[in-house]
Amino acid sequence: MADITVRPMTADDTERVLAIYQVGLDGGDASFETTAPTWAAFDAGRLPDHRLVAVDGHDTALGWIAVSPTSARPVYAGVVEHSVYVDPAARGRGVARRLLDALIASTETAGIWTIQSGVFPENAASLALHERAGFRVVGVRERVGRHHGRWRDVVLLERRSPVID
Repeated sequence: MADITVRPMTADDTERVLAIYQVGLDGGDASFETTAPTWAAFDAGRLPDHRLVAVDGHDTALGWIAVSPTSARPVYAGVVEHSVYVDPAARGRGVARRLLDALIASTETAGIWTIQSGVFPENAASLALHERAGFRVVGVRERVGRHHGRWRDVVLLERRSPVID
């Protein structure tokens, strides 16, 4: 893990970020989405100050994390939804945890008090990661959407900052 660093995502990371995203989507338990967006859509939908990549010693992206606002209403300015994806070849090396820890630090510095996410119940690795990082299960949205022809539940998770009042 010593050769893994986390840095801000840049447009130079486009190809790797979208490829990692697509591989995660192809696995079937990461998102209701089935196709990674264009870079323009990805860029437009995520807050620029909280997009990070984990890279190896050759500056090759191994995974990424980013947040989107949950609402345009000012009262929810401190609440974001995040996504984290790791290249399958880099799984089990602590990449996702490093990204999540860096995101927590980044968002708390910016005054964001809640990070939330929706995870399919079948994604046990993601649920365990989030629990270890201090997220709690808020509830389960049952049969909230269809994915590949079947209804899917989504576990709602959130992490409230202990340092932001």
